[in-house]
Amino acid sequence: MGIIVNLDVMMAKRKVSLGELSQKVDVTMANLSILKNNKARAVRFSTLAAICKALDCQPGDILEYVPDGDGEEG
Repeated sequence: MGIIVNLDVMMAKRKVSLGELSQKVDVTMANLSILKNNKARAVRFSTLAAICKALDCQPGDILEYVPDGDGEEG
């Protein structure tokens, strides 16, 4: 499985909408949606830092490593 993005969980905990977060971190809603839906292939540290600042959380609250069950890299 690899890295899972739990952005939607943290947004729900903080009661912040995608549009609101987009304005706070100056990232398009489309790009945040890609990240939120685990479709992103990469994330800039500056973007991650801005999201953490806006949501008052740590990177580990958003990113989670889940090992593959079959031993293959995904």
